[in-house]
Amino acid sequence: MSPVFDRVQTRDLVKLYGSTRALASVSIELPAGRITSIEGANGSGKSTLLQILALQARPTRGTVRFGDHDPSRVPELRGSIGLLAHAALLYPDLSGIENLELSAKLYAVRDAAAAIKTMRERFELGPFSERPVRTYSRGQLQRIALARSLLHTPRLLLLDEPSTGLDVRGVERLTAVMKEERARGAIIALVTHDTALAEACADTRITLVNGRVATPEQAA
Repeated sequence: MSPVFDRVQTRDLVKLYGSTRALASVSIELPAGRITSIEGANGSGKSTLLQILALQARPTRGTVRFGDHDPSRVPELRGSIGLLAHAALLYPDLSGIENLELSAKLYAVRDAAAAIKTMRERFELGPFSERPVRTYSRGQLQRIALARSLLHTPRLLLLDEPSTGLDVRGVERLTAVMKEERARGAIIALVTHDTALAEACADTRITLVNGRVATPEQAA
C-alpha cells in the first residue's frame, strides 16, 4: 500500500543540465483537492518541474516532499502517481485496451476489468481502442494515454499538455474529468499553454519564467 499524503511540496528546487539552468530556486505547494496550472513559455522549466514531481528526474539541489515523506527513501510513492507525459509512452503494436490491461497489471489494479470498463466509458473509447496504437490519430492517442494515467486512481495526477490533439468535445471531457478528480481529492498539476483550459479548471495558477516562479507582474 502506498503511503498517504495530502500535499506535494518543493523547496528551492534547482536543476542544471551542464551549464544550462532549467530550474532556479522553485518552491511550490500542491494541495489535495485542487488543480494547479503550471504555465509559461517554451523553455521556462515546466516539463523539467513535472519530471521531478513524477520522480523521473532528481533536482540538482532542493527538496521534494510528498506530505511528510521523502520520495527518495519511499519508492512505493511511485505507485501513487498518474502521469500523462508529452509523449504518450504507449506500446505502438498493442491496442489501446491491451495497453490499459498491461498498465493495470503493473499497478496491481484490483478488478482491472471493471476499471478498464470505467475508462472506456469515461473517455468514450470506441472500436478504435481495439486497434494497434500506431494507427491512432493524435486525439485518440491522447484519450488512451489519459485513461492509462487515471486507471490506478492516483493520488498525484501530473498532466503535460493534456488538451493536445483533442477536439472541442474532447477538451470538454478532459475538463469534466479533472474536476471529478479534484472532487475525489486528487492532487493535480496541469502543465499547459492552453489559457482557456487553465482558466476553466485551475484553482491556482503558477507561471514559470526562465526557471523561476514569476511574480504577478512578470506573469502578466
